[in-house]
Amino acid sequence: MSVKAVLFDLDDTLLWDDRSVNEAFKLTCQMAAQTTGVNEDELEASVRREARAIYETYETYEFTKMIGINPFEALWGKFERGEHPMFRKLQQLAPEYRVNAWTRGLAALGIDKPQLGQELAEFFPAQRRKLKYVYEETFSVLDELKGSYKLLLLTNGSPDLQQEKLDGMPDLIPYFDSIVISGNFGEGKPSSNLFAHALEQIGISKEEGIMVGDKLTTDILGANTIGMTSVWINRHDAVRNDEIIPSYEIKSLTELPELLNKLK
Repeated sequence: MSVKAVLFDLDDTLLWDDRSVNEAFKLTCQMAAQTTGVNEDELEASVRREARAIYETYETYEFTKMIGINPFEALWGKFERGEHPMFRKLQQLAPEYRVNAWTRGLAALGIDKPQLGQELAEFFPAQRRKLKYVYEETFSVLDELKGSYKLLLLTNGSPDLQQEKLDGMPDLIPYFDSIVISGNFGEGKPSSNLFAHALEQIGISKEEGIMVGDKLTTDILGANTIGMTSVWINRHDAVRNDEIIPSYEIKSLTELPELLNKLK
């Protein structure tokens, strides 16, 4: 059966989310360094550690793992949308979480400045919202595929945060016949229920679609679980074990059209 649709992950598959986060951290830590003389790299590592540790203490943690919201998204997300009651808890927790992550990150390096922690907690989200990147090949590959295949975006995360990322790159939205955000559905990748729901949105069978994503544990595992062809985009030459094996592996989206032609 020929491939009729391509399902794409969003973060670090089409959008270069890691770059946005890394640059926001760098700018925020530079601001702290100018005030305190702290080492920028040490502060970033400290804040990342503290953020993870705090994040895991919240009652929302298991829900965020399931939906696919990581600690660093919570450093700038508002969580104003989504029907699940855990989104309301996240909305309430987020402002304090951000302040605590930065304040404790500073304190771990011997800097006791709660007011600076507050300022950094406000500065980081502002910087992250300014930094919007897609990979160089994203639009050219979508141009090549659009019209020949149905295209669906299947992304983990909170409804408002993922929509904000898309709104920040509005030229991306029209390419897709459907956009499915895990926070709206109530389960995240690799949930087979979420994948089945996505297939229903574009009216195809699992044999007629392929899933393209950068994360083995969500994108590839989810596709494999329902018996869909999976394509792992491995831009950084990561070494995988044999627990999760993609159907195909590529290093760039530019390899995808040729792969699809072979699958015809």
